[in-house]
Amino acid sequence: MRLRKQALGNRNIIGNKVHEARKKKGMKQKELLAQLQVRGVDMNASGLSKLEGQIRYVTDIELVALSDILEVSVDYLLGR
Repeated sequence: MRLRKQALGNRNIIGNKVHEARKKKGMKQKELLAQLQVRGVDMNASGLSKLEGQIRYVTDIELVALSDILEVSVDYLLGR
């Protein structure tokens, strides 16, 4: 497991929840990226890493796709 080199950012509030939900499902970033691609969300490994590190903005389309793939609610990802 690689450790994060950069401090967490402040560009989204879902990054940590995405990371937690992905780990809970035993899913690697590569697997999540493949599922996003199937749903028409074009994101690379760097983009996902930045999303989880909260240093990249998230679109509404990405939010919904992540919620579906990780089988969690949008409210959960938003910390509600």
